[in-house]
Amino acid sequence: ELNCELRASCQTMCPAQELRNRESQNRLHCFEVVPGTESFRKPKGDPLRAVKEYSRPAAGKDVTKPSCLRPPDVLLKTVCYLIDEIAGSTSLHPWTEVYSFVFDRLRSVKQDMIIQRLSGKDCVAILEPTVRFHIYASYRLCGEPLRIYDPRINDTHLQEYLSWLFDCYKTGSGPYPNQEEFQTLGLLYNLGSSPAAQDILELPERLRQTPSLKLALAINRAFLEGNHVHLLRLVQKLDFLQACALHRHLVTCRRHLLLIYCHGYHSRNCRFPLDRLAQLLSLEPSLTAELCQVYGIEVNQHNQVLFSKSAFTEPEQGSLDCKLYHSITHLKVVGDRPSRP
Repeated sequence: ELNCELRASCQTMCPAQELRNRESQNRLHCFEVVPGTESFRKPKGDPLRAVKEYSRPAAGKDVTKPSCLRPPDVLLKTVCYLIDEIAGSTSLHPWTEVYSFVFDRLRSVKQDMIIQRLSGKDCVAILEPTVRFHIYASYRLCGEPLRIYDPRINDTHLQEYLSWLFDCYKTGSGPYPNQEEFQTLGLLYNLGSSPAAQDILELPERLRQTPSLKLALAINRAFLEGNHVHLLRLVQKLDFLQACALHRHLVTCRRHLLLIYCHGYHSRNCRFPLDRLAQLLSLEPSLTAELCQVYGIEVNQHNQVLFSKSAFTEPEQGSLDCKLYHSITHLKVVGDRPSRP
């Protein structure tokens, strides 16, 4: 529901006054200027491409001016533009810059939503693609330098969006056809979290028994039980975005599995086949050998792993290549990746 005292009247993605101000101050993003004017001393703003930027609340600043607030339909149009035309573009790069722009403009959407006290189906329609974007970004930008991408900040905002979305599901009249998808993503992203699992258990039976939620619950159970071989097998059944949501937990699973094997196969004469270990870890043999090396586990010239509980060492921060987190997700990119995040 809208705040009845407010009547948002801005029908463009960026209020006209803000566009004029940022154009005169030369503060337009390169994604917002009229093509061909990029080299001008003051590039011209494109009303069809400019998007309201996030502005921190300040004392004495009126944030409720109707001409600066976008109504729900314009906010949804803005989010669709950001996701489809900017984040989903194959010509805009680097993607770290794409992320920075979309992240900021989504914050301004959130700001308009909060001011108008938006809820219900309008709120859900805006939050769902926003959650997809942040989950995809958590995978796409994993391993980037902190000065470019901070996963903790992305996580903070994603958790807020998820909490808001799930609250809309609980309190709204529905129906919400995508609820199964997002409850699944929330559990996979927060694997092992008691509150996340409790949210699922409180859902109606018809939702809990859907295939994707049953799979997510099985993966969560395997994670809690420390059954990492079973978990990695189940992960193969996830679709692309579900794998993106779960990928940050893979390094923990593989580390625990290697530690268990270092104790279980600790013998001077034991030689464990690298190919077999690769299958258990759901990694390619070359990446498996690299992962072993990171943890101090020897792989000989015959592609045999020499497990030793005394040799196992924790890697230095930053030494674990991000591709070792992503292997399962990479396998899904070819045939399962959506054209839009």
